[in-house]
Amino acid sequence: MVLPTRPLGTSEVAATTVIFGTWQAGKRGWDNIDDAESIAAMRAALAAGVTTFDTAEIYGDGHSERVVAQALASDRDRVQLLTKVFPNHLRHDDVLAACDRSLRNLQTEVIDLYQIHWPAGSFGTEAVPIGETMAALNLLKEQGKIRAIGVSNFSLAQLQEAERYGRIDTVQPPYSLFWRQVEKELIPYCGERQISVLAYSPLAQGLLAGRYRGGDRPAATEFRAKHRLFAPEPYARVQRALDGLEPIAQNLGLSVGNMALAWLVAAGRLRASVHAIVGARTAAQAIENAQAASVTLTAETLAAIESLGRIVTDGLGDDPLAWDL
Repeated sequence: MVLPTRPLGTSEVAATTVIFGTWQAGKRGWDNIDDAESIAAMRAALAAGVTTFDTAEIYGDGHSERVVAQALASDRDRVQLLTKVFPNHLRHDDVLAACDRSLRNLQTEVIDLYQIHWPAGSFGTEAVPIGETMAALNLLKEQGKIRAIGVSNFSLAQLQEAERYGRIDTVQPPYSLFWRQVEKELIPYCGERQISVLAYSPLAQGLLAGRYRGGDRPAATEFRAKHRLFAPEPYARVQRALDGLEPIAQNLGLSVGNMALAWLVAAGRLRASVHAIVGARTAAQAIENAQAASVTLTAETLAAIESLGRIVTDGLGDDPLAWDL
């Protein structure tokens, strides 16, 4: 099975509209993660047509990248591998060394998309000038070690500053039916500049997958527990929105999660091209997520979904930071 693909920006890399996210495969910050189960989930996603996999050096200090290699190295010619460099490695030589580590972890000679995970200065790291970091990324591209450059968790101003030093083909912000601050400025700009949007947390940390209903909450040891949508007031609005979304999905024969993913990546909904990065713990979850790429929603359904999503997003304000860190 082959799922639809779209180019990442103006690069030669084409990615499936549903991308397998591997944060959980790194184990750190997640409960009850098993490597064999993670590998099975990635293999199931590939069999279901998902060919694009997103990871990062910080996910378990390279553990996620190594698990990705275990799952996919034998099918390297069929997949696109996306990874990220953390803000403590944004000095020129540190970027080069981090890329080499990721290449070894992923057992590959080239990374299809190499992204700055967070802007310099995040989490108390050094405020490295973006020009220095971009010089290293441009060199890696010239050397053939990476095929395209992206940024993650950047504001519009930070993206524009990075563009002064080289071509940026993707941005990776938190974006879902319940988290839409990026639609105000960042996404319209990306549409104008042919920059692809790789939406992470497209199921709102499991809320749109129906994992947390009523009084359920993620375990305090899980990183997702710090997400602002789990604060009491937003969480109550989430439950009201889900009450309206569930019958629509049921009438369509879909899960709420797949309906929300289909809404997110719907061609023509926005001027920008949007992909959804979705994690999966199990093969069954991976297969269900892949099915969203083949769903087409009518204009009427898209409008109904959007209206219900506003129950949550209209009360969140403009702060794009999703985490209460």
